[in-house]
Amino acid sequence: MKNNSIKNLIPANLRSKEEVRKNSSRGGINSGKTRRFKREMREILEKKAEDDGWAEKACEILFKLIKKGNIKAIEFFRDTMGQKPVDKIET
Repeated sequence: MKNNSIKNLIPANLRSKEEVRKNSSRGGINSGKTRRFKREMREILEKKAEDDGWAEKACEILFKLIKKGNIKAIEFFRDTMGQKPVDKIET
């Protein structure tokens, strides 16, 4: 990490109350989105045995994430489709 980037970091106790409140609010909103996503995926996987359409639902969610630019979703899709690059270690 560069020394200049460390200088730009400001701890929460040195920020204004309004700024801390705004950052906390954003964190809470993103946490809620993540919890809802995980709950939805868990429900889809639990219904797998009783519902034949679970794969389509999972793909819809995956493509929504890919459209948003989620790198992990893109990597998951690439790897699932058999396009994973081979890790080569030179000796």
